Amino acid sequence: MGKEIIIFTDGGARGNPGPAASGFTIDGRGYAKVLGETTNNVAEYMAVILALKKAKQLFGSAAKKEIELVINTDSELLYKQALGEYKIKEPELQKLFVEVWNLRQDFKSVRFHKVPREENKAADRMVNLALDGALPPESAVQ
Repeated sequence: MGKEIIIFTDGGARGNPGPAASGFTIDGRGYAKVLGETTNNVAEYMAVILALKKAKQLFGSAAKKEIELVINTDSELLYKQALGEYKIKEPELQKLFVEVWNLRQDFKSVRFHKVPREENKAADRMVNLALDGALPPESAVQ
């Protein structure tokens, strides 16, 4: 068995579409990125993409052999699409899904879990810090 890494992801848009950001935590450390104008669903997908990229950066070559990621999301749409239970009709989300799928190949395993919003407060906090312009520099993702 490999090393299990717990990730929480969240995305949000103020207005839909509107100013948006993605946030995530990896083993309790928070990160976020302002996305500009987009939708809530795009922000949710971008949170997963950014988290996968950051995990690859943090764990490097060990990722493929040893790292088992658990991605927690409060987005039912993203969760059901990741499991193949919902079709992906929007072209933009289809592209983002393919990017998530490709990034998943960099790890031993990636599992998605649906969590209640109350259990996703740290990732949600990162989204709001980014949208409020109050994100600490060490938490900003390029």
